[in-house]
Amino acid sequence: MATDSWAHAVDEQEAAAESLSNLQIKAKPEENGECSSSTTSDETNSGSAAASSEAEGESKTADENDKDDKAAQSLLNKLIRNNLVNNTNQVEVLQKDPNSPLYSVKSFEELRLKPQLLQGVYGMGFNRPSKIQETALPMMLAEPPQNLIAQSQSGTGKTAAFVLAMLSHVDPNNKYPQCLCVSPTYELALQTGKVIEQMGRHYPEVKLVYAIRGNKLQRGVKLQEQIVIGTPGTIQDWCVKFKFIDPRKIKVFVLDEADVMIATQGHQDQSIRIQRMLSKSCQMLLFSATFEESVWQFAQRIVPDPNIIKLKREEETLDTIKQYYVLCNSKEEKFQALCNIYGAITIAQAMIFCHTRRTAGWLAGELSREGHQVALLSGEMQVEQRAAVIDRFREGKEKVLVTTNVCARGIDVEQVSVVINFDLPVDKDGNPDNETYLHRIGRTGRFGKRGLAINMVDSRMSMDILNRIQEHFSKNIEKLDTDDLDEIERISS
Repeated sequence: MATDSWAHAVDEQEAAAESLSNLQIKAKPEENGECSSSTTSDETNSGSAAASSEAEGESKTADENDKDDKAAQSLLNKLIRNNLVNNTNQVEVLQKDPNSPLYSVKSFEELRLKPQLLQGVYGMGFNRPSKIQETALPMMLAEPPQNLIAQSQSGTGKTAAFVLAMLSHVDPNNKYPQCLCVSPTYELALQTGKVIEQMGRHYPEVKLVYAIRGNKLQRGVKLQEQIVIGTPGTIQDWCVKFKFIDPRKIKVFVLDEADVMIATQGHQDQSIRIQRMLSKSCQMLLFSATFEESVWQFAQRIVPDPNIIKLKREEETLDTIKQYYVLCNSKEEKFQALCNIYGAITIAQAMIFCHTRRTAGWLAGELSREGHQVALLSGEMQVEQRAAVIDRFREGKEKVLVTTNVCARGIDVEQVSVVINFDLPVDKDGNPDNETYLHRIGRTGRFGKRGLAINMVDSRMSMDILNRIQEHFSKNIEKLDTDDLDEIERISS
């Protein structure tokens, strides 16, 4: 990893930037009521979701800018994962039979796996089960089969878990599909297929086929591969229209990325139609990163009598993160404050979040002109391009990552010591987006280290938003004083 520091950039900055003592820092705003939805002055205009844009043309693109492209985000997380996330979430298990003993394992040997599968697991770098795997694998490998609904983010080992379950339940002597895995997109199906190929490399008797666009088979063909992975539309066609698959012979049905699935028009109905063709004895496994109400309703239609594994909220992450705010009057003042902060403290690596692509592009350009090594990440980039940017940042080739919300979730870079909210996160209605705030500042303070979050506040409305974020998390966000610099230096260096 690159060992260069901020020293040279700081030297260049100090000539142009004012000292930190000139920063406009004011006392914590009064904790008054809900923020007004109307804007009455230039001061309030920059605080809301629409008003975070700098011009009328920008506000027109704000809603469409970096929409929550869940499929792209999920794929991005898969591409950049080198190992398991050190997740501090507690796992909550709801069993379909509360009287049944709850089994968990601390080693893969306890699962009595086939030797060739155990070899595949260790070959992938899994030394012991992750938190999700400890509880989920005994359920997925149980006889008789048990159905499961599980909440699990990327990096927790859930793909490896259900792949291991599929490979374990397959009878290699039977040359027909026995396991069906449905992914919401072509790219996500390929990523899961890679895990199957890796884990099953010592089990060559088991074959895999992709039911994805472009993989056209001749009519009348009966598949001999035991595992089919693909997208809902193609799998439905293979079962109904072309009859390549006999759904009554499927032993294990996996529906991955359920929250992404229901966000894609048509996928929800197709998945339900596929599930209805399966036998009642087929094991149903459903995974989702989030458990919103719409996901719950979908999961309950797909998976009868399930065991449920949920992750308890990780809001305790905030305990390791020191939070400050800086009061400014404009985008330019926020940039000047940023320069002053960097000129006064040593920073390993930093992530800076903006509301729009235009602001992110502007800020990255300004920081580059100040001599910083800057990477820019935004939603118009292809997923593979985003992954390359993140890899460079992780390797230390750039010290600052300027991004929109596309990078708020699931990215772990151990060297990140500071997260800066150049714009506070708000939803499309201009209300505080507490979940995004949590995920943004959670990019620091990871791996048991202390972290630092600095919020740039530039209007009365954004003050109100900051207050409401404080109230939601019951956390005090302190004003940034020159007296705080020694503490900030300890945290960030």
